[in-house]
Amino acid sequence: MSAQDARLKLRSLGSPEVAASTARFFRTGPGEYAEGEKFIGVRVPVLRAVARQFRALSLQDIESLLSSVIHEERHLALLILVLQVSACDESRRKILYDFYLNHTRLISNWDLVDCSAPHVVGSFLLYRSRKPLFRLARSKSLWERRISIVSTQHFIRHNDVSDTFLISRSLLGDSEDLIHKATGWMLREAGHRAPDLLLSFLDSHATEMPRTMLRYAMERLPAELRLRYRK
Repeated sequence: MSAQDARLKLRSLGSPEVAASTARFFRTGPGEYAEGEKFIGVRVPVLRAVARQFRALSLQDIESLLSSVIHEERHLALLILVLQVSACDESRRKILYDFYLNHTRLISNWDLVDCSAPHVVGSFLLYRSRKPLFRLARSKSLWERRISIVSTQHFIRHNDVSDTFLISRSLLGDSEDLIHKATGWMLREAGHRAPDLLLSFLDSHATEMPRTMLRYAMERLPAELRLRYRK
């Protein structure tokens, strides 16, 4: 199987109606964050099934898909990468991690980050230095900053929440709504594992947190606490 086989498979499964609705959902209009993004109308569950079929693609073929102007081809490439990371040895994991960070310019939408960063980046760094995430958090790229915070989801799943709070603090002044949402989401998940640390973070930073970030972070809190922090 090759990248071209995967492209043909996706086109056979595409739907113009789904493509149109997906384009609206991802805000592809002029000046919006996904301006010019092209879709062929393949839904995520179908993409996951196709990824399993093509999970043995070479890294060269994955790169070919990831370089596509078609959103679903890039999404497929990342889903295949995640499958390969889950079933490889440490030397191969390092190769896939390096490949991912060398191609962040192509991981250019929130769904592409969210489906891949915890599995490829977070899993590799679980028992390693987290310095690469702090570098990404300072990036001019919206998507690299999102990779930084969303990658910590893997740490959270292993009851390691410290870097989620540290990176969240560094992103408090971010101007992008998609960073506010991702940071609030990770704070909420970290707070589920460590509620006292979330309350301490909110006590210190609620007044400076963007409204969306705060709302996401405290979604699981009791109503009286949510009201207190909103005030």
